[in-house]
Amino acid sequence: MAMTICAAQMALGQTTRNFGNDPFLRISQAITNCPEPAGPRITEADWKREAHHRIEEGNHCYMEGRCRLANAYQYDQEIAEALRRRLDTLRHTMPAWQQSSLWIMVRGRWLTVQGCVATDFDRKGFLGALREVPDVERVIDQTTTTPARGVPYPRYGDNVTNPPAR
Repeated sequence: MAMTICAAQMALGQTTRNFGNDPFLRISQAITNCPEPAGPRITEADWKREAHHRIEEGNHCYMEGRCRLANAYQYDQEIAEALRRRLDTLRHTMPAWQQSSLWIMVRGRWLTVQGCVATDFDRKGFLGALREVPDVERVIDQTTTTPARGVPYPRYGDNVTNPPAR
């Protein structure tokens, strides 16, 4: 059914894109049959539905005293840069993650790790290392060792609605 909906929306010119400019990084690509996540790419209609939630959720962070900046989404570019530096360090201290196919989305101080990993991949260690990136509030694991059975995330091109990871 998702393909039918997607085809109909594409015919209406409702393509997906990253309206919120949320950082979306492909950090490894060793597993060739790993489907690409939709990541932050959504339709304009979905973006309009999410806009109020993003503003409200982003501002609550500041109002609740969890953020020094006025909106949680204002951290995302800074977090993405710190994440790149952290990954450079992890290339030497924890190189096994490079034998995966992973994407990381940064959205409202949350990192969502999506993709495919080997069965012996140290998820706990890798995700723990990502939690050490300054200002990251939460790390969400959406990885799989068996992509042929499906993936725990919306796939790029398969659907057009991509609810926020929150």
